[in-house]
Amino acid sequence: MLKEKINEDFKTAFKAKDEAVVSVLKMLKASLLNKEKEKEYQANKQGKDATVAVLTEEDIIDAVSAEIKKLRDSLELFIKGQRNDLADQAKKEIDILLRYLPEQLSEEQIKKIVIDAVAQTGASSVKDMGKVMALLMPKVKGKADCALVVKLTKEALG
Repeated sequence: MLKEKINEDFKTAFKAKDEAVVSVLKMLKASLLNKEKEKEYQANKQGKDATVAVLTEEDIIDAVSAEIKKLRDSLELFIKGQRNDLADQAKKEIDILLRYLPEQLSEEQIKKIVIDAVAQTGASSVKDMGKVMALLMPKVKGKADCALVVKLTKEALG
């Protein structure tokens, strides 16, 4: 479903000559193709039928999230380097990719989930971070920036 939406949006943007969207979606489609090839390779390596190496919705969300993370890292560097033109472009690209993720959680919602996870695991210090993150990540995957989740978890534990 999500892959079809990406393909349809690509076609629409291409016909409308929306170069910014076309560029971002080309990058995303290439990333998805690489992920498919990797999955196919792993299936062949394990002696399974490679035709079952189809990307799941979760795989696609992971790929979109990875691209957004790369862009956020670049954005940080562009801002430090005072390259506002590139920073603005990265922000626009992030906004385009965010369309393909589930609705993002607010910082307050993430804090509540973190506090619940800390309480459930009985974590008391940063040493227990692994237990908390193991419980947290399935709940926030694709719905929140992982760097923010880590930061809020450290604050809750520290």
